[in-house]
Amino acid sequence: MIKNWYSLFSENMKDFEGYSIGKIFKYLNNPEIISLAGGLPSPDMFLKDEMRTISKKLLDENLEKIFQYTSVPGEKNLIDAIIYFLEKDNINVKDENILITSSGQHGLDLVGRLFLDPEDTIIIDRPTFAGAIVAFQMQCPKIVGVDIQEDGPDVESYRKKIEQLKKQDITPKFMYVVPDFQNPTGITISLKKREALLDLSYQYNIPIVEDSPYRDLRYTGETIPSIYSLDQQRKGNHVIGLYTFSKIFCPGIRVGFNIGPKEVIMKMSNIKGGNLLNTPKYNQDLCAAFLTEMNFDSHIKKCRNYYHEKLNIFLQTMEKYFPDEMGVTWTKPEGGLFLWVNVPEHIDTQELFYEAIKFKVAFVPGEVFYGENPSKNHMRINFSFATKEQLAEAVKRLSQCIKAQL
Repeated sequence: MIKNWYSLFSENMKDFEGYSIGKIFKYLNNPEIISLAGGLPSPDMFLKDEMRTISKKLLDENLEKIFQYTSVPGEKNLIDAIIYFLEKDNINVKDENILITSSGQHGLDLVGRLFLDPEDTIIIDRPTFAGAIVAFQMQCPKIVGVDIQEDGPDVESYRKKIEQLKKQDITPKFMYVVPDFQNPTGITISLKKREALLDLSYQYNIPIVEDSPYRDLRYTGETIPSIYSLDQQRKGNHVIGLYTFSKIFCPGIRVGFNIGPKEVIMKMSNIKGGNLLNTPKYNQDLCAAFLTEMNFDSHIKKCRNYYHEKLNIFLQTMEKYFPDEMGVTWTKPEGGLFLWVNVPEHIDTQELFYEAIKFKVAFVPGEVFYGENPSKNHMRINFSFATKEQLAEAVKRLSQCIKAQL
């Protein structure tokens, strides 16, 4: 009889604790709790009728192939649709530069598996997407974090960290950023800083991993070129792009795609063949139809208007219930699904979470968005899932909860 399973686990997995955000959802079973915690798009934005129509067509015309094994890199019809989709964003790629993934999280997992050995170093923002942190942590790297600024990464501090590491004969494997409406802060990287990150990448020969789940969900301001497109304009090959259909189509489909240099995508395809083989053809065909047959532009416009209204309601209600003397501040994003709330330093939002549950409102404590040395007086708020009425009530409850701590 095996008495100690732990001793048999791989060294990488022995102390791996999984995705901490997923663990808080067990506290949200009470329907009276208004959740601002998950990163869920609103089901009001799901193209339900269109999906029923396309599904019937696919099942009537191609049922046997739909439920069969399929190509590891991805279906040709979806890859072609993605090439056209990216061209509209001034990104020019070929089949060999695209790998279909089973969600954006899978794309992050492939990045970690391909580039990281234990003790390798990566540079990320503080805070940044917790899903990326947990994906990379499976490979046991050393995570170097740099505090994010209002217009994106502190590039000069990136440079200083790289120089410090260089003196130890260490070169980071990559820099990871979420340029547009970052999860968790909602911050967008300025054009100047996108260019500066590329300069840094070229100078020190460090790739950039550009995660773009929310890029199409801009509500105000001007669209800023992606880092990938800027790299192409400069004839570079330093950027790997990660995309997902989860936020703009629906998360249950579990389809995304990675783009990058041919040799990177080929190796990621080999890893995909070993860890899950292929992405379901039915799901890929739905995504191809989403881009080509479901009036993509009209849908995105509808999403922007819908989420923009929710964001405005949330911001206006925050102004009402959080006067300056409370010492609470928050970001004001131009798009995406999240914003970042800062509370007085003596409040630990991990502990505040359990108090907030008593007030029947939930958020994600900020410490899960740090790769090391977490800052504890922050929270991530999602405004896309709750109804407009629930958003206003949630802010009121959150204010009452924080006032009790003050």
